[in-house]
Amino acid sequence: MKTVSSFGDEWSRFDQEALGDAEHASLFDTYFRIFPWESLPDGARGFDMGCGSGRWAMLVAPKVGTLTCIDPSPAALDVARRKLAHRRNAVFVNAGVADRPLPPDSQDFGYSLGVLHHIPNTAEALRDCVRMLKPGAPFLVYLYYRFDNRPLWYVLVWRASDLLRRAICILPAQAKSAVTDVIAAMVYLPLARLSWLGERLGLKVDRWLLSSYRNTSFYTMRTDSRDRFGTPLEQRFTRGEITAMMQAAGLEEIRFSESFPFWCAVGHKGRVAA
Repeated sequence: MKTVSSFGDEWSRFDQEALGDAEHASLFDTYFRIFPWESLPDGARGFDMGCGSGRWAMLVAPKVGTLTCIDPSPAALDVARRKLAHRRNAVFVNAGVADRPLPPDSQDFGYSLGVLHHIPNTAEALRDCVRMLKPGAPFLVYLYYRFDNRPLWYVLVWRASDLLRRAICILPAQAKSAVTDVIAAMVYLPLARLSWLGERLGLKVDRWLLSSYRNTSFYTMRTDSRDRFGTPLEQRFTRGEITAMMQAAGLEEIRFSESFPFWCAVGHKGRVAA
């Protein structure tokens, strides 16, 4: 519940109103580029598990029949409800994944981005999500990676940063946001802009620290700094571990995005034999 409360505070502070349309669309594409939109039926019904501020739901809702936005934080859900007030096909449910808020075998698609690694039993949470899907329906998931495609020095840097996270996440909400804003200004921004400059000079910067932020706004850096260092609970997984969890949950035809963010994967719920 501390994690739920932390994210409720985060999305109340960062409701994404300051996020420009072009950047919003670009960020959306980094996650959804592997999603099989063409396979959805007309009037598809689906869910956003852990919808937060509704930043992804805003761009998914116009493409589908009904989108159920689910979040255990009332504060976060209030932000999403306000941002999607003009979308009559958006439904809002204050619940966690363990509450099984939708009937089994009822949804044509689902997605959960950056959420299930903040739940103690990620594998069980994944099974609960897949349970709500119809056979053959796609499910898109993004889980923090364990740097299994990065060199050792990258892992060591993360371990140091994780010690910092453990200290920051227990701070009061106001102090937590102040500290993560400082990290965004003193770490994210200079490293991101250094990568931007390196890319302009023709250098390969994909493995530079925080290079994925080289074309994003400072607002996004502040949001992600708060997200990364403010959460009380964080888990990370290798690509192999994610594959195994997806298969155990009943997903087939699993495909991973080969570009940042890692790891983002999509699979289809196994079809019931006739």
